Amino acid sequence: MKIKFAIPVLLLLGICFSFANKLADDPFSDLIKHWQEYAKKYEQEKVHLHLDKPYYAVGDDIWFKAYVINTHTNEPSNISNALYVELINEKNAIKTQIKLPMQSGITWGDFKLPDTLTEGNYRIRAYTQWMRNAGPEYFFDKTIKIGNSWSNKVFTKTSYNYSKENNGEKVTAKIQFTDKDGKPYPNSEVVYEVQVNTKNISKGKATTDAEGEINISFVNNQQGQPKSGHIIATLMLANKEKITKNIPLTATSNDIDVQFFAEGGNFVESLPNRIAIKAVNVAGLGENITGVIVDNDGLEINNFESSHLGMGNFIINPQPGKTYSAKVRFKDGSEKSILLPKAQPSGYILSINNTNPEKIAVKILLSNDLVGTTELKLVAQNSGNVYFTTKSVSQKQIITASIPKKELPSGIVQFTLFNGANVPVCERLAFVRNVEDQINATIENLNPSYSKRGKVDINLLSKFGDKPLRGSFSVSVTNTASVKPDPENETNIFTTMLLTSELTGYIQAPNYYFLKNDEKTAQDLDNLMLTQGWRRILWKSVIGNIQPVNTFKLEKSLGVSGVITSYGGKPLPNSKVSLFSSSGGFFAVDTLTDAQGRFNFDNLIFTDSTKFIVQGRNAKNKKHVDIKLDIVPGQVVTKNKNTGDIEVNVNEALQSYLKQSNNYFDELTKRGLLERTLVLKEVNIVEKRNPAKNSSNLNGAGNADYVITAEMLGTCPTLSMCLQGRVAGLIIRNGVPYLIRNMNQPMQIIVDGMNVGSEFLDNIMPMDVESIEVLKSIGNTAIYGSQGGGGLLIITTKRGGGVSTSRFVPGITTYAPKGYHLIREFYNPKYDPAVPDNRVDLRSTVYWNPQLTTDAEGKGQFSFFNTDETGTYRIVVEGIDILGRLARTVYTYEVK
Repeated sequence: MKIKFAIPVLLLLGICFSFANKLADDPFSDLIKHWQEYAKKYEQEKVHLHLDKPYYAVGDDIWFKAYVINTHTNEPSNISNALYVELINEKNAIKTQIKLPMQSGITWGDFKLPDTLTEGNYRIRAYTQWMRNAGPEYFFDKTIKIGNSWSNKVFTKTSYNYSKENNGEKVTAKIQFTDKDGKPYPNSEVVYEVQVNTKNISKGKATTDAEGEINISFVNNQQGQPKSGHIIATLMLANKEKITKNIPLTATSNDIDVQFFAEGGNFVESLPNRIAIKAVNVAGLGENITGVIVDNDGLEINNFESSHLGMGNFIINPQPGKTYSAKVRFKDGSEKSILLPKAQPSGYILSINNTNPEKIAVKILLSNDLVGTTELKLVAQNSGNVYFTTKSVSQKQIITASIPKKELPSGIVQFTLFNGANVPVCERLAFVRNVEDQINATIENLNPSYSKRGKVDINLLSKFGDKPLRGSFSVSVTNTASVKPDPENETNIFTTMLLTSELTGYIQAPNYYFLKNDEKTAQDLDNLMLTQGWRRILWKSVIGNIQPVNTFKLEKSLGVSGVITSYGGKPLPNSKVSLFSSSGGFFAVDTLTDAQGRFNFDNLIFTDSTKFIVQGRNAKNKKHVDIKLDIVPGQVVTKNKNTGDIEVNVNEALQSYLKQSNNYFDELTKRGLLERTLVLKEVNIVEKRNPAKNSSNLNGAGNADYVITAEMLGTCPTLSMCLQGRVAGLIIRNGVPYLIRNMNQPMQIIVDGMNVGSEFLDNIMPMDVESIEVLKSIGNTAIYGSQGGGGLLIITTKRGGGVSTSRFVPGITTYAPKGYHLIREFYNPKYDPAVPDNRVDLRSTVYWNPQLTTDAEGKGQFSFFNTDETGTYRIVVEGIDILGRLARTVYTYEVK
């Protein structure tokens, strides 16, 4: 990507008049300067995840590498040092969240997909705390399909038909229930419920026929809302087991929405206007249409036809006193008449021709009444960097100019036309593709074919132009026989960094625009620019000097911070604050509060689920203080914007992959290398649930004289009340637990492995407790030595969140901040022909390397062994260098 601040000279054409190439000191120059300062001061970030493959099965690992760049410099970001990555299910609930340490915009990690997951359309979302200020629409947010054949008894296949009923939308759904081998479940009762926009609109019962099918109908009367939801169907099996399936409902009608967009934003009389069209169905997918434009007298003015995914454009010269309509024809033969917006008698048009690979042609058109009345200015910028600006007083209705693309960066360039009052009156997006901006990453010494389990040695060479460069790359190798690529729908480092991260809304088939560099693709991409919403750059914020609200601070390191106050809320300076933890060994550190009563333990390094105890004392060493920790609220989960990527029948769509992955998991199970959560019916093993499975009890979790679980604590306001009278031989005095046999020595309290004394009991809220183990017999207390003389209470708090602060014991609180996820290494087997190995290798991801670096000569090496599967193997390499230049390359070879 180019980072340029020089203002190029315009190449003026034909009837245009002279533009000023150098701006004088004036309000507009000040505006541009202010904008550049604004963009630099409020730098933003964007993130891309390179995934090892496009879809997964329960039991898989999702391996990924994250690339985070500073949008202002286009270089790897040093703004944030931590990245959050989440796996979100179809109900918009976070199933897993991990936090990764990041250096120079680079990190990597993985998600393990347990067999407790159901099949469905999941989302992977990634962001930094700083990115939350810009809003979730700019997070990395990708929909992936996760199938389940391995631990799944019931498979569904659903089809929908739509019709109208009175003022509602009638949906008829046919659902078939089968086992994994395709055998139907006949004569089985199904209880179903239909939800549209989270509202229950229908429910009932049905019985499957001989083919395992049911037909249900319902009517959606909700108006003016997105029409999507779920059918929740529960099938009763012959053994009375109930299996619930959550079936996506992507639409409740087959309506097609057709929109018209005036180029530059204005529809002006007596001028040739380019009008873009966009037709999408209720699920958000483009639908191709044709039609004609007629005026109010019925005269046909022009015709139009969408060229790709429901998008296209046409030219119209609206005349005064006339109104215009579009007669749209759909592929099923139906028609609809849509009134175009009324043309304005006065205004500007900003038109761009972007089909020439060498230059962008700009044309500004003015209505006759505006000629010579105002000074116009044109600005082209990308991510806060101004690449071109000029101004002139117009004397004719048309101004034309040509801008060399080599002077512009790759990606979306925003052209804005300002009037004499420095108010933006037109805006137009154009996509620039400069191949010379990219890293040339090539693979050397790759053979056209290899044997099964053959070793593949590869050299990676990275260059920019003719010069070698250092870079950070990620490599994924898959077998296309099981992981079939879908090139047009791929998300990659180019589609994310150059296109989707700069636009709001759903972009269908983003990689289509990068597969070819021909005139048709350029025109289709330009139609996308004409019709897609734009939100990242708002000139009105700059003009109005509106400062962004940065609620979330930069996250440079892990830490624990807060403020010490009196009970009345007055900050207490010079108070002693101590931080303790026994996770991974004992840790303790002290500090003093500043003049505002604030304290900060920063530059800590700890993993997820680490628990801390914070103790505060005022300047007189008194414990009657309040500790208020700085706790950042979690990010809410918004609705999935990528509606077009939702698959109704996930297991069916992944049928061939699931068959291969099922064989792989069965093989691992035979070898005892796979952890399974669910108990298989044929094994018939019943395991007693451990009531204190996460306990730090030195005798072993659950080995205690008495165990109190979270379910037993639901009605207790304090733990003292929960324990009083519940355990034989245990009494509570002034919040301190004792055993009756030894009233001179209080019981010791151990919270998550840390001894917190005997007065800590009511400092813990019952809702935060997972289990309490009571140790009172010598057999259970002996392992604790002298501290177990009076008995012990082993308290285990719930995972995934900080424990609430309480005033029952002042000056102490516990806290479990989000720590770093432990990064695992991809298993890469090594085969030796001289050593027999009868194990079957059926891995779907053959090789994954998230951190392949090239040296000063641009060279990097990696090697791996093929699996036992034949087919076409696909190597995908993505990467970045220190200047933010991007790389992606794809190679294939055969395994026979």
